Amino acid sequence: MKSRVAVLLALALVGGACQEAPAASPKLVKPAPAPSRARPKDVSAEDYVMPGLPRAHVRLKDAYGGVHRVEVEVAATGDARTRGLMWRKSLPAGQGMLFLFPEQEVRGFWMRNTLIPLDMLFITSEHRIVGIIENAEPRTLANRSVGIPSQYVLEVPGGWCQANGIVKGGTVEFEGVSTLPIAP
Repeated sequence: MKSRVAVLLALALVGGACQEAPAASPKLVKPAPAPSRARPKDVSAEDYVMPGLPRAHVRLKDAYGGVHRVEVEVAATGDARTRGLMWRKSLPAGQGMLFLFPEQEVRGFWMRNTLIPLDMLFITSEHRIVGIIENAEPRTLANRSVGIPSQYVLEVPGGWCQANGIVKGGTVEFEGVSTLPIAP
């Protein structure tokens, strides 16, 4: 009797792990797709990841004959010019962004998603500073323009021009910029 109970107990334990085959084959259920983390297409969006920009240098002559060298990121494409320095929380002295445009014309900039004050230097195709907007207020839609045609705009930290004696009428030289293509 003990052996019969042992066999029944063993079958019950093993049988508990087995299930009756279903009458019809089960439907295959595809797993739900993982949520996509598509990159935003709007270059002004905070979470847009901008590809790295080329780097170069700008040499600016101050009002006293001195020269100041600024390391710049070069914005030579439409997307790079649109993005500019948006969402940056700081910009060290001696650094900036140089915007290259295909043609010389009157330019205007706004700072909707720019978090830091900037000085904007408007530069002609002859490399002369035709106007400076100092300490442009961040996070505004005000159009900032000097009303004179320019082909280049250099943005540096707010207050940098005054601290370094950079004034309207000064000249600039570009290092490493002439080889960069400019996109419309």
